[in-house]
Amino acid sequence: MRNTLCFILISLAAFLVLEGCATDPYTGEKKASKASIGAMVGAVSGAVVGAATGDDSDERRKRALIGAGVGALAGGGVGYYMDRQEAKLREQLKGTGVSVTRQGDNIMLNMPGNVTFEFDSYNINANFYDVLNSVVLVLKEYEKTLINVYGHTDSIGSDFYNQTLSERRAASVGQYLFSHGILNMRIITQGFGETRPIASNDTEEGRQLNRRVELELVPLTQG
Repeated sequence: MRNTLCFILISLAAFLVLEGCATDPYTGEKKASKASIGAMVGAVSGAVVGAATGDDSDERRKRALIGAGVGALAGGGVGYYMDRQEAKLREQLKGTGVSVTRQGDNIMLNMPGNVTFEFDSYNINANFYDVLNSVVLVLKEYEKTLINVYGHTDSIGSDFYNQTLSERRAASVGQYLFSHGILNMRIITQGFGETRPIASNDTEEGRQLNRRVELELVPLTQG
């Protein structure tokens, strides 16, 4: 819990300070206004209270974001909000190799490893930046969404190696999103190694499908 609170304080404070900075017309320096400092204190306080009251890590993340002023979706508005987000993602990702799948109110983006990373690497391909930037645009517009980043591998190699590689690939995508303006509290990364195949590992085609990163977009709701 202590690590969670520190993470929230640092990421939220940095985000709000950057958002609330104004340029001094005489010196050209960036300075935080009193209003932005007050907003930062209030939002951080709300986030800490929210993070301290949830029953599990996912619930604490939701309450922290709500406490920070992001707001939550409710009732029939949830489905409509995710419908619009899904449509925008389909429009942005057409022809990129990234599939968009709807699962109830959640949206799953499947990013194949052959277009996201070089073989046996967790460094994102430079030619995939534009695709991720398109995802970032939508995620910024629809901020009432939690982002779960999942890394997966095929079965070639040891369990330990595959687990580590999957975690690093998920972390690379999560860090890219954060570095391009997505609030860190919205993002959780997790690696599953070779444990969740979607095709047979007996063929190269199947192994290629299993090497992937998924983004699960979950609506931020009160309950």
